[in-house]
Amino acid sequence: MYIWLLMGNYKITIGLLASLVAVLAYIPYFRDIFRGRTKPHIFSWFVWGLLGGITFAAQLVKGAGAGSWANGTTALICFIIAALAIFRGEKNITLTDKLSFSGAILALALWLITDNPVSAVILSVLIDSLAYIPTFRKAYYKPFEETLPAFVITTVGILLSLAALEAYNVTTWLYPTALVVSNSTFIIFLIIRRKIIRQNTAIKF
Repeated sequence: MYIWLLMGNYKITIGLLASLVAVLAYIPYFRDIFRGRTKPHIFSWFVWGLLGGITFAAQLVKGAGAGSWANGTTALICFIIAALAIFRGEKNITLTDKLSFSGAILALALWLITDNPVSAVILSVLIDSLAYIPTFRKAYYKPFEETLPAFVITTVGILLSLAALEAYNVTTWLYPTALVVSNSTFIIFLIIRRKIIRQNTAIKF
């Protein structure tokens, strides 16, 4: 009994820490938005907020417990960033952005009506990937308009949330694991693009 309680407190502690990290991760992101350095893409952040909120509810139902708190916190932050993007975000909305956004919304609708947990999780990963396309496209041309530390710290928070899960099943762990992969890919992408642009700029001068 004592061991069970100790483990429960351990999970709660990590869950709280993961939620705190999720908040701290976006402080530099909000700072750069208001300074005009970072211009978030509304399509990506809106879908991430919607998907995060729904998966947060699904995780709670499946017994994720403290491991779901960071996901819920991040979903709320994503909605706030999406709202700010209306006024301070990327204004160049391309056809590719619209198609990926439409695909994400369609996949989200299918995800909501499916009764198969595995199919639902696969769709959630697909939705997240589609939502990332507008941000990847923007970052290709404007890699300095994204706050790199925010994505790094967020990834650390997701890893902590995985450790805080109180129940491990497809519904609780696959989506956050996919987030770690997609975030890590974006981090590497940003670093490479920034390096290339710096080199090209140096060659010109």
